[in-house]
Amino acid sequence: MKTIEAVLVVGVMFGATASADVDVEKGKAVKNEKKKAIDPKADELLQKMSKTLAEMKSFTFDSEQVMEVVTKEGQKIQGLAETSVAIQRPNKLKVDRMGPLGGGQVYYDGSTFTFFGKRDNMYATADAPNNLDDTIDFARDKLSIAAPGADLVYSDPYKILMEDAVSGQYLGEEMVGDRKCHHLAYRGNETDWQVWVEDGARALPCRLVIVSKKVQGQPEFTVNTTNFKDAKLGDDAFVFQAPKDAKKISFVTISDKAEKGRQARRGK
Repeated sequence: MKTIEAVLVVGVMFGATASADVDVEKGKAVKNEKKKAIDPKADELLQKMSKTLAEMKSFTFDSEQVMEVVTKEGQKIQGLAETSVAIQRPNKLKVDRMGPLGGGQVYYDGSTFTFFGKRDNMYATADAPNNLDDTIDFARDKLSIAAPGADLVYSDPYKILMEDAVSGQYLGEEMVGDRKCHHLAYRGNETDWQVWVEDGARALPCRLVIVSKKVQGQPEFTVNTTNFKDAKLGDDAFVFQAPKDAKKISFVTISDKAEKGRQARRGK
């Protein structure tokens, strides 16, 4: 899983480990990895869902998110948000977020990544890679902007979701709203996660729950996804047009933060 921050990761019930035995006589390390304990039915359904998502080239969907943070005192606080997402593969994205902390928008037009804060009427732009996968990584790794649930919109969701997985199981059928879904649960080293996959030919994700196991307090992130629609979107839909009187500011990148930290330690 790419998104291992407090905002995205999910839990399960059993695990597998890897070990290495040493052959002293031959002086060689003999790798003896245990096979991942993945239920074949869970794996089949996850691959089916991932294939459905990967084959959607131009589409929109909505989501409702519950993002949990843990205070220094150990109290868990949940924040709610709603988003509308538009994607045009391989290199277009627009996200419109509404929530109590103020609305925000993300635009990616194939070469430029823009974040616009509605409440403060401020925006920042940065040159971005020429494909969506690398831009999601760039936003997370360089700009500290993690898109909750972004694992689902990579060009190969299955590969991304399974990066850290060591076990997975099929838990049966359940209703998510008015949709009958298959409940899958996976365990990883960094995160545990669950996904509910809609039953039927179009295996779409209905719900994703992620638990960040190595973050203090093990915060959870939950997203329910709805209204997946194929949509023909013009390139203009992904180009940011600054509102009147909007103030342009600069992103503070990871390298900028590191340099400021070094200067602070030097007393500058």
